[in-house]
Amino acid sequence: MELLLVSLVLLLVRCGQSLDNGLMRTPPMGWLAWERFRCNIDCDNDPENCISERLFMDMADRLAEDGWKELGYQYVNIDDCWAAKKRDSLGRLVADPQRFPSGIKALAQYVHLRGLKLGIYGDLGTKTCGGYPGTTLDLVELDAHTFASWDVDMLKLDGCYSNSSYKAEGYPLMSMALNITGRPIAFSCSWPAYEGGLPPRVNYTLLGEICNLWRNYDDIQDSWDSVRNIINWYGNHQQVLQPAAGPGRWNDPDMLIIGNFGLSYEQSKSQMALWAILAAPLFMSNDLRTISKKDSYILQNKLLIMINQDPLGLQGHRLLKGKDNIEVWMRELSSETMALAVFSQRTDMPYHYSTSFSQLNITTPEVFSAMDVYSGEALHNLEVDTKFTVTINPSGVVMLYVYPEKRLELNARNRRHEAGQLLL
Repeated sequence: MELLLVSLVLLLVRCGQSLDNGLMRTPPMGWLAWERFRCNIDCDNDPENCISERLFMDMADRLAEDGWKELGYQYVNIDDCWAAKKRDSLGRLVADPQRFPSGIKALAQYVHLRGLKLGIYGDLGTKTCGGYPGTTLDLVELDAHTFASWDVDMLKLDGCYSNSSYKAEGYPLMSMALNITGRPIAFSCSWPAYEGGLPPRVNYTLLGEICNLWRNYDDIQDSWDSVRNIINWYGNHQQVLQPAAGPGRWNDPDMLIIGNFGLSYEQSKSQMALWAILAAPLFMSNDLRTISKKDSYILQNKLLIMINQDPLGLQGHRLLKGKDNIEVWMRELSSETMALAVFSQRTDMPYHYSTSFSQLNITTPEVFSAMDVYSGEALHNLEVDTKFTVTINPSGVVMLYVYPEKRLELNARNRRHEAGQLLL
């Protein structure tokens, strides 16, 4: 019965109600509250860090004033625990009046005036994961209209307190309802994460029709083990995941936790590099009011962002998983370029890794250069059989931007600038 329902919904979607909103042709970038601030609603004792309009206004100010917006970080995304515990007399969702006294529409206006976009959270179920009012099937159209009336730019729809058949009906219905509002609202679906992330329980053809991005796997936590588990899961299932991604439809390995408490500097560089290889959405979840310069340099690395935002939209993949706990990941980019990440899952000491592009079975231009995206240093006049050696720190990465020798000639100073080099 469930498979029949999915087939019928897919037929309806393809008959003219698919999410053809033209949004997110490259992976979206911005800031999201959840990992860093969770469901902190104690505004009496923690007014600066509770889920309130003040928090989101602060983050909008930081994105607009501290150089983030110009680099592409444009979404300010509310997550769970923003709503009042009950709907209004007309059945509509309302923001908590103490923590969001101006309302969501006013917050959207504040964000828009800074050249940014506002995202909001909902849940396809009887209640959200945090226990706030959910969106049952009979309320899908009303909630979509409410979000549009507030001038919201993105909806993340979670899946707590529902079941598989409910999700199979509700996610396509919300996609159609958002389209019907006439407002371009990007749609983030948590559906596959609740179904194990893999076929046959997950239909990636359908997801590509109805969602702009989707969570596949477990929620990220503020730890290296969590980041590494996500990377490993994506590598182990890349044959399924890689073809599903492309302009307007992205696999989402979850938030960037760089700038919090659980990652070392090397691990932070690894998360940013692998998210760029995976063509992942770049939603930071940190405190932009207190973030360090070192962490900002990672997140604002222009070359890494350029790789992530490459218009070809191909998700990268793991080329090699060595017995020495060294992995090689590659992403094909536009204009005869590519990104190559040599990633260490070792925990002992720096490792010297020697290889060549022919050894990796990579086709390259006849003569090419490879620039380290973090140091800005480049190797020139390389050929496919040229051996080169990189040194990778434990849980670290060396990421190279590979380009035809004739295409990009930068002096050392400019290379360091474009790579976002941090001069310690």
